[in-house]
Amino acid sequence: MSLTALPFDAPLSDYEQQADALLAGGKADGAVAIDRDDALLAIARWYEFADWRRLAEYVDAVRQPGPVARFERAVEAVIDGDVTTLSALLHEDPEIVRARSTRVNNFDPPMHRATLLHYLAANGVEGYRQRSPKNAVEVARVLLDAGADPNALSWAYGGQCTTMALLVSSTPPAQAGVQVPLVETLVKGGASLEPAGEGNWTSPLGTALVFGFQATADALVRLGAKVENVAVAAGLGRMDDVTRLLPSASAEDRHRALALAAQLGHPAIVTLLIDEGEDPNRFNPPGSHAHTPPIHQAIAADHLDVVTVLVDKGARLDIKDTIYQSSPLGWAEYLGKHAIADYLRAHGAPR
Repeated sequence: MSLTALPFDAPLSDYEQQADALLAGGKADGAVAIDRDDALLAIARWYEFADWRRLAEYVDAVRQPGPVARFERAVEAVIDGDVTTLSALLHEDPEIVRARSTRVNNFDPPMHRATLLHYLAANGVEGYRQRSPKNAVEVARVLLDAGADPNALSWAYGGQCTTMALLVSSTPPAQAGVQVPLVETLVKGGASLEPAGEGNWTSPLGTALVFGFQATADALVRLGAKVENVAVAAGLGRMDDVTRLLPSASAEDRHRALALAAQLGHPAIVTLLIDEGEDPNRFNPPGSHAHTPPIHQAIAADHLDVVTVLVDKGARLDIKDTIYQSSPLGWAEYLGKHAIADYLRAHGAPR
């Protein structure tokens, strides 16, 4: 069943109707039997609440005047690009720019506690709210001018993240063409380019590279982000910096360097790193697509030249990722990377 998100202040009965429709649809399709409690939980989880009780508490809070209702209405204005409504809400309650979400979800940690500015990153918050308006830069300026803290941390992905770290790893802003302009706006508004928070996504520059946003990474460097470890230099494709930093690099940074160089399409750097002792068959480090060795990510990004180097340097073609249990050839075929698939078949790669 395909769901359409309800208005943020919809009554609980509307959510119940969605649950009843889900239940009826399951029965009509002959699906595994579920009861109404199961359907209610499924709807709550679709809206990313821990359970039906938490959804009901949210509905009760947003349907009466108060801070939760004002905050949630402001969230909708942010993700819709409704500057008029957002400005009016900020004028009515200036403290709302520092307020945080009180929603209780089913993730780790169970409350993301995002500010309005975090929602603009379209990441680390409710999935159905992860969208980027075309006027996102204007929205950002309104929030920053009203006193939003560009370095505030939210709780997401098992750690703590700044708006910047969430933004540079987010697909909606990139697809909307606003990722780099938002980075520039945040930096102008005081956002730090230094690592902050906890978990895998503390470094804006490193995070942008891991998620494949090369142009955004280049913009971060232009704006002052430091290239001070071999992994970042490898991801950026800076051979001179890789050569300079490699002798003193830690084992972890060397490992991550190979992962990023392969994923981002830098065959000469891949060659150098393997010649200097990196193993092309070792799975990538945590936070860098650790479910695969380098060849799978090179395939996903359609870097035939990197795949060629890896194979020449001994990359196994029978190795499978730990999520989909698929070989390099399986990835190439599934992702439609036809030239790579032909190359792998020519080299005897199994499915």
